[in-house]
Amino acid sequence: MNKKICFVSNLCLLLWFFLDMVGMSINSHILVTRSYRDDAIFFVIFLVLFIWFIFKDKIEKYLLTAWLFMWFLTQFLAHWYFTILGPSQEKMNYFADTIKLISSSHIYIPDLYHIILHTLIFVSLINMIIYCVTSTKTNMTKAK
Repeated sequence: MNKKICFVSNLCLLLWFFLDMVGMSINSHILVTRSYRDDAIFFVIFLVLFIWFIFKDKIEKYLLTAWLFMWFLTQFLAHWYFTILGPSQEKMNYFADTIKLISSSHIYIPDLYHIILHTLIFVSLINMIIYCVTSTKTNMTKAK
């Protein structure tokens, strides 16, 4: 795996997550509300690590990979945990006005924005893990 693939997947993630900072509606349907007060720290940390990774990638690739893992875990616990283990009325009400792929009055199912966000985080995480492993192997081979 080369660095370009990691760059592209993380850039897509950054652009999608930016929608969370500004909010977006499509034909008066809410894709995502402006949540910079809640999520700006996640955005800034991701942005800094991503830029750092672009210009250097010795330890930076591991830092970005670790951040993506922690972010994915946080998102899983904040969203999919309730889908798998049972309803959360607070979650169901909080995202009630957003675009849904699957609506349910019984269990919380993440909205379209979050499904795409989680997919992009996961894809970036997998790409970064592969890049870390392959670049480490390449560096070890060159050292011999």
